[in-house]
Formats: sequence, structure tokens, C-alpha cells
Amino acid sequence: MTIASAALLLFLILDPLGNIPVFLSLLRGLPQQRQRIVLAREMLIALAVLMMFLWGGKYALELMHLRQESVSIAGGIVLFLIGIRMIFPPPEGLMGELPDGEPFIVPMAIPLVAGPSGMAAVMLMGSNDPERLADWSLALMLAWGATAAILFSATYLYKWLGTRVLTAVERLMGMLLVAISVQMFLDGLGTYLQIAPGA
Repeated sequence: MTIASAALLLFLILDPLGNIPVFLSLLRGLPQQRQRIVLAREMLIALAVLMMFLWGGKYALELMHLRQESVSIAGGIVLFLIGIRMIFPPPEGLMGELPDGEPFIVPMAIPLVAGPSGMAAVMLMGSNDPERLADWSLALMLAWGATAAILFSATYLYKWLGTRVLTAVERLMGMLLVAISVQMFLDGLGTYLQIAPGA
């Protein structure tokens, strides 16, 4: 996997366009200057969490006695479910009713930006090719930077594109994510079948 393809995969997983309506609803009651401060804080927290999983994922796998192909299969299943939810969003919305007040860590940083699928993806990258951690860090920074730029311009994008176009783009990203998840599942299954006893 190249840096560009890894960055694209992570960008699809972070799903900035799909998060725009949720972020706008969470920040609606805050002054515009405070909205940017909160958004910057949440994005930095999400980046720190993803970096932690990228660099420490290999050791976490060893600690839990998990094989890499099991994480690949599990990650593919999680990505598949996320992609299906992007294509066919539930009527109650992603987070349901939200309490009043300023959001902190949950739900903006985790799980909207640094969700289970993103954590699984960076952990898989770091454990599969630990010698390329610098490449995966760069890919994560590129995906995170593009996500942050889109979310910081969310108000303008929402007015310019409109709800209908954003929904269509999110569903297209969901279809791409489903295809990627199936490939992850097949790769993990193929690796397992090659090393399984009697294979």
C-alpha cells in the first residue's frame, strides 16, 4: 500500500463530509469563534488517539495475543457495517438526541473522527508494516489535514453544496468503503488460510 492509497483509505474512514451535518448541529449553540476553538481541540484529540493506536497497535496485539489476520478480518467487518450505515443511514441519526452544552472528546473526537474503524485501520497498518510507521504517520497526517480543512469550512460547504449533494457524496463514500472492507476481509481470510494447519 502506498502513502497516497493509505491516506485515501483513512480519509474515507474519517468521513468528513458525512460528519458535517453532525458537527454543525453540535456546534450550533456556540459563538463562531468558540466553534473554531472547540473544533480545533477535538481534531487534535482525534489525531493524538489515532497516532497512539498507529504506534502502539503492534504491542497491543501482542499483549492481547491477536494475530494480524484476525484484526484484518474484524476491521473489514467493522468497515463494512460503517459503509452500510453511510449508504442507508438509520432514521434516528448517528448519535440520536444530544445533551446541551459544549461537546468534549465525545462524540466529536471519538467516535465521529477517531472511531473504531479508524483505530482498527491504523492499528492494522502499523502491525502489518511496522518498519513503515513514518509512512503511515504521513498518510494519517494527510488524511487528518484534509478532514480538518473540510470540517473547518463546513458552514460554507453546507451552504454551497446543500444537504442533497452532501448526502449523495456520503453514500458514494459508503460504497467505496464497503468495497475496501470486502478487500480487507478477503486479504485477512486469505492470509489465515495460507498459514492455517493443513492449508
